[in-house]
Amino acid sequence: MSRAITLVESRKPAHRVMARELLAQLTPHAGKAIRVGISGVPGVGKSTTIEALGTHLTAAGHKVAVLAVDPSSVRTGGSVLGDKTRMMRLAVDPDAYIRPSPSEGTLGGVARTTAQAMTIVEAAGYDVVLVETVGVGQSEVTVAGMVDTFLFLTIARTGDQLQGIKKGILEIADVIGVNKADDGEQEIAAKAAARELGGALRLVRGSAGAPPVVTYSGLHDKGLDLLWAEVEKHQEKLGAEGLAAKRADQQLEFTWALVRDELEQRLRNSARVKTEREEISRLVREGAINAPEAADRILAAYDGEASGQG
Repeated sequence: MSRAITLVESRKPAHRVMARELLAQLTPHAGKAIRVGISGVPGVGKSTTIEALGTHLTAAGHKVAVLAVDPSSVRTGGSVLGDKTRMMRLAVDPDAYIRPSPSEGTLGGVARTTAQAMTIVEAAGYDVVLVETVGVGQSEVTVAGMVDTFLFLTIARTGDQLQGIKKGILEIADVIGVNKADDGEQEIAAKAAARELGGALRLVRGSAGAPPVVTYSGLHDKGLDLLWAEVEKHQEKLGAEGLAAKRADQQLEFTWALVRDELEQRLRNSARVKTEREEISRLVREGAINAPEAADRILAAYDGEASGQG
C-alpha cells in the first residue's frame, strides 16, 4: 500500500502511466469509507485528538487511515515524522495507518496526492479516512473539498471563535469540537466557549445551517463518542443521494485541479519558456516591460512550443 502511494505521488512519466492503470483497477473497490477532514487552531492538540479518535474507532472495529497534508513538507521534510512521533499509540495499531501526503508546494499537489492516496487506502479496506491539514487558510478549503465531513477543532479562551469565522474556516465546518474539556475549570471554560461559538455560528449561518459544537478531551479520551456521533449524524443528514452528489462534484473539481496542476508543470518544464525566462526576468526588473506583458510573452513561448512552431 505504501509503495502504491509512492507510485501515484511520483512525477516520472512512466510512473504516472503505471499510476493511472493502478487507480483504474482500484477505484471500483474504493469509495465506501467515511472521509473526514480535520483542522484546528494552533495549540488545539490536533495530533492528540486524531490519535485518541483513531484509537477509539479501531477499538470499535474500524480500520483507520490518517493522511497528513502539510503544504510546507516540500521545504521542511520531517514534519510528518513529528506527527507520527506524537501519535505513538495509533502508529503501532495494526488497524491504523498514518501517511504523509506532501503538497509538492502547490494546492493542486494537495488535491492530487491526497485524493489518490485516499483511493488506495479505501481499496485496501480502510473504512475511515482522516485527512489532517497542517496549514491554515486555503489548504483547509482544499481539503474540505475532498471529504464528506469537515471537522474543525478549537479550544477555550483563544479568541479564535470569531476570528475563525472571519477567516472563513468555520463557515465550511460541518462539526466543531472544543478540546481540552479535561475537568474542573477547563471543562467549564470549554463548555462556555462552545455556547459562545454555537451562538455566533447561528447568527452567521442560521439555526438550520449552524454545525453542532461538541466539547471533549483528547488527552483524557472524554467525549470522543459524542464527537464521532456528530460526524455520523452529518453523514446521515447527507444521505446516500446527497453523498453521491457531493462526491461527484468533488470529482469534477478534482479533474480541474489535475488539469491546472499538469499545465503548471508543463509550463515550468517547457524548453522555450526556459530559454525566454532569463530575458523576460531581466526586462521586468529593468522596468522595460510590465507584468501583463511578461506573462503574455511567457504564454506565447509555451503556446509556440505546444503548437510545434519553430
